[in-house]
Amino acid sequence: MSDVHPAPGFAPLPDPPYYAVIFASLRGATDEGYGAMAEQMAALAAQQPGYIGMENARDATGFGLTVSYWIDEAALIAWKAVAKHQLAQQLGKDRWYRHYALRVAKVERQYDGPEGR
Repeated sequence: MSDVHPAPGFAPLPDPPYYAVIFASLRGATDEGYGAMAEQMAALAAQQPGYIGMENARDATGFGLTVSYWIDEAALIAWKAVAKHQLAQQLGKDRWYRHYALRVAKVERQYDGPEGR
């Protein structure tokens, strides 16, 4: 693991390689149960083998980014298969999101700053 201690809100990440699941979303009009489910999913993800950490942000327009980090592809595939996570995904499609995009990336390099590389 990198010996750099991240600023608040940043996930403590190991040296690469590792995987990032990037979830961009635009929230819809209803908030019905979203906050509680988001908290449950964050706690549940943190219990999964291979989970490294998570970073997220949402702006006033409802656009948000959540990036979860996983030690390998098998770990993120296992997370996708967790039943409670599948329920949250379906509720997101049915209730909470006007649009979303999910991207999976293998992180091969990283730099921390402000001193950079």
